[in-house]
Amino acid sequence: MARMARCQYIDPHATQIIHVTSRCVRRAFLCGKDRYSGKSFEHRRVWIRERFEFLASVFAIDCLTFAVLSNHLHLVLRSRPDIVQGWSDREVAERWLRLCPPRRNGTVADFQDSDVSMITEDPQQLAELRVRLSDISWWMRMTAQKIAHQANQEDDCTGRFWEGRFKAQVLLDEAAILACAMYVDLNPIRAAMAQSLGESEFTGAKARFDDFQDSESIKKKSATESSSSFSDEESSPVDATNSGLGGQTSYCERSEGRKQSGWLSPLEIKESSDPIGADPSRCGRRASLKGFLSMPLERYLALVDWTGRQLRSDKRGAIPAELAPLLTQLGIAPDRWLDLALRFGKLFKRAAGSSISLTTEANQCNQNWLQAPGASCFG
Repeated sequence: MARMARCQYIDPHATQIIHVTSRCVRRAFLCGKDRYSGKSFEHRRVWIRERFEFLASVFAIDCLTFAVLSNHLHLVLRSRPDIVQGWSDREVAERWLRLCPPRRNGTVADFQDSDVSMITEDPQQLAELRVRLSDISWWMRMTAQKIAHQANQEDDCTGRFWEGRFKAQVLLDEAAILACAMYVDLNPIRAAMAQSLGESEFTGAKARFDDFQDSESIKKKSATESSSSFSDEESSPVDATNSGLGGQTSYCERSEGRKQSGWLSPLEIKESSDPIGADPSRCGRRASLKGFLSMPLERYLALVDWTGRQLRSDKRGAIPAELAPLLTQLGIAPDRWLDLALRFGKLFKRAAGSSISLTTEANQCNQNWLQAPGASCFG
């Protein structure tokens, strides 16, 4: 069966959560150290993270998490056409000109009011740019072009740097979102590039963990009784039970001032207190302040840490009692959790979710079925 065109299941006019993967061609090195030439490309990880952060400040797209590996990258993105519809014509034009600045005399120049007016006075172009600014395909295009240009310039060569097109996987429900986010965040541990969450550089989980740890360190300095959450290397660095957090903390992910993770979407959804509607960002580091999982950040980090330890261990242990209910509430069988976290990329193809979600998606796409052997991991 021929692969379905992305436009048939990725719709920039709808809010969707998509897991995307892009890989370098042949032996091209995205990051890491090339064992054939001995050359290190580690500095490119910084290029990529800075590019993601820039795009998060321009597009009406939430970045939920990411991971940068030696020859490929992962992103979990949420398109937000509802956000872009709230922007004025001028804001749409200015955001696009930040992304694609004008060229004068063969060089890139700062945009001027005349450049903005050319867009705002053209309704057809303006409508097209609104669509592009919430289109995940355009996010990936702007990532690929910039990094390929920098890499080819550094390598003093031309030609393709990325494979023909990125792979995209629609996440249909919260259980699939949790499993995919965990799969992405655990990539460095699974690839033996890191031994723990604290060493998993250039991932969404590490960025959140660093900010969470900084917040806890500040609280420790001002508290009369210090916590031992991060002092014992053998215990989970964010174990809510051992740290005394008990699932409750004053840490606020909605703050956009977080140094490492302020450009990422907040993790937790708080239905009792979060605003209804688009909830756009006012700071400009990210599209919105919407979370994507109904669990506190410290519980998610504890689950990442425990799962990572199991992936490195020859003997798999039972999931901790305080974490198992989180999976059960989402319809994930706790005894199948490790399969999901380890093999998510192989268990699902074009779409991921429960059997019910997959059936609904297949009907909407006029298909009889979707290949997804991992659906049995969900209730």
